[in-house]
Amino acid sequence: MSQPETLQSLLEAVASGRVSPDMAMEKLKHFAFESVGDFAKIDHHRQLRTGFPEVIWGPGKTPDQIAQIFRVMRQQNPVVMATRITPEVYAEIQEKIPHLYYYPNARICATVLTALEPQYSGTIGILSAGTADLPVAEEAAVTAELCGFQVQRLWDVGVAGIHRLLSNRHVIAQSNVLIVVAGMEGALPSVVAGLADCPVIAVPTSVGYGASFGGLAPLLTMLNSCAAGIGVVNIDNGFGAAILAGQILRTARKISLMAE
Repeated sequence: MSQPETLQSLLEAVASGRVSPDMAMEKLKHFAFESVGDFAKIDHHRQLRTGFPEVIWGPGKTPDQIAQIFRVMRQQNPVVMATRITPEVYAEIQEKIPHLYYYPNARICATVLTALEPQYSGTIGILSAGTADLPVAEEAAVTAELCGFQVQRLWDVGVAGIHRLLSNRHVIAQSNVLIVVAGMEGALPSVVAGLADCPVIAVPTSVGYGASFGGLAPLLTMLNSCAAGIGVVNIDNGFGAAILAGQILRTARKISLMAE
């Protein structure tokens, strides 16, 4: 049961007399945040505030800490995910957490209690310039899918072989938001934005030779794009790009419902 549904159910139980105000207050204590040991405080209210639940950042945490956070979060959320999880860390976590699924290319592990079906209208198109950019592109794709959005992938369509992109213009045309992932000089988002009539989220990657400075060169290229309608996230931040794309689609739906 999701956070909004849980809160609604609790309020209805108080109104009907099945739950006392004191019992409800005890339950609500865990809606704001819940401590996990002495190392984490889970923000259970985040989905109510933003539409998306808190996500576990893997690096810097021990496998046992990640497992404990999973146990607490999955009591409140149908989908719990952790990012930047190595295969070695996943192997330790999955011994402690049943029904944990691993997406190796995206480096994401998640507990998914129901079949993944798109919950929101609209399509997020995700393009990668090269094969080496796939870990970041897949992080964006899997994040978007776990958050309930429909995703269309188009890999290895960088500007060095622009015909590969131009022969797949239908992906651009069918998308409502585009995430474009590129390293090296980071030119692909500019080209895509010149063809698209929807928002383009550019993701620079740390892929490239020395003068790319670990992703700084593509980041600056994307920030200085001559094509309009591009927003840029941080280097290698596929997760952030997916959340931003989801917020755009959810906002568009809210506006559409208000107009009805």
